Amino acid sequence: MPTIHVIDADGAEHVIEGDMKASVMENLCDHDLPLDADCGGSCACATCHVLVDADWAARLPEPSLDEQALLEEEPTYQPGRSRLSCQIDFRSELDGLRLTLLPRR
Repeated sequence: MPTIHVIDADGAEHVIEGDMKASVMENLCDHDLPLDADCGGSCACATCHVLVDADWAARLPEPSLDEQALLEEEPTYQPGRSRLSCQIDFRSELDGLRLTLLPRR
């Protein structure tokens, strides 16, 4: 089963089994990790903002203009690492993906 490695806002690491029929956000929520997802994955807020490890960020498709605009408004925005987890489709090529959750608002 493919995995996602998640560092929570307290620094604890979680390794979860990823469902390839779901977004990264859905996978995180399904495993009760502390992530808000207020808009339910419609790219209308930035509450599912995560930081993708640099080694993995280059493997992801570029963010859409809508996603990028939302990210750039976030005070914790980090160019090249910030992504909305709802906009990342989990697939086999992302097995082992590493990301960090930000503190909840």
